[in-house]
Amino acid sequence: MHRTSVLRRSLMALAAAALAAGCTTQATGGGAAGSTPAGGDAKAPASSPTRAPDDAKPKASPASVTPSPSPTAQPKVLMAEGTENEQVRELQARLRQIGHFHRSPTAFYGSMTSTAVSAFQGKRGLPTTGSVDEVTWERLIGLSRTPTADELRPSTTNTLDKPDARCMTGRVLCISKESRTLAWMIDGTVVAAMDVRFGSENTPTREGTFSVGWKARKWESTIYHTPMPYAMFFSGGQAVHYSADFAARGYNGASHGCVNVRDKGKIASVFSQVKVGDKVVVHW
Repeated sequence: MHRTSVLRRSLMALAAAALAAGCTTQATGGGAAGSTPAGGDAKAPASSPTRAPDDAKPKASPASVTPSPSPTAQPKVLMAEGTENEQVRELQARLRQIGHFHRSPTAFYGSMTSTAVSAFQGKRGLPTTGSVDEVTWERLIGLSRTPTADELRPSTTNTLDKPDARCMTGRVLCISKESRTLAWMIDGTVVAAMDVRFGSENTPTREGTFSVGWKARKWESTIYHTPMPYAMFFSGGQAVHYSADFAARGYNGASHGCVNVRDKGKIASVFSQVKVGDKVVVHW
């Protein structure tokens, strides 16, 4: 009985000693599994978070790129400054029909044509490029008609004025100071037309209704001693005749009162048709 009590007390003492030593089962860096360092106050290293491999990282979504709109196709340019062909002639004739071009068609696209095209484009709300693209051409065709042969190659550079009422009957040399043109008319129909110029401020061409008094195929002014071929006199010394100076210098000069014509072929043809006594009307 006494021995059993002693043995029990010994076992209890050992258990108490083990508890006081603070035993743990944590593994240390260099010790064997289950060993405890002296003093038992060493702490296990804090566990570092597991790092995901690079390809496991969530990838930033690429910024959404808005595709840039494709450039609007520009209409094809058909004619521009420097172009010279029959389409330009038609362009000029059509512009002339609607009041944007005031010369005879030449088939050459110069600065005057460019200015006329810009005016047309501006009035119709189109970009004023001065060049004719497909849109401009289609709009012009819709607002004009197919030019006649005479509109494409008119007999005068200047646009014929509306004939004076006195020119509508009989055989008349109808001369307009407004349009600077002469129209040879028979019973209201224009047979031939040509550009003319008149006297200067100091030697003006008289206005009114006259008749051809006499004609001379070759004549020289008795006052100015200048040639006056194909002369048809209608008021004293004033006559309709060909002028080499007008042909050379255009409207940079003036006559001494006569009606100058610069197209020699046309005035020669009219001279052969006009008779003494035919009417001459000079008007504004």
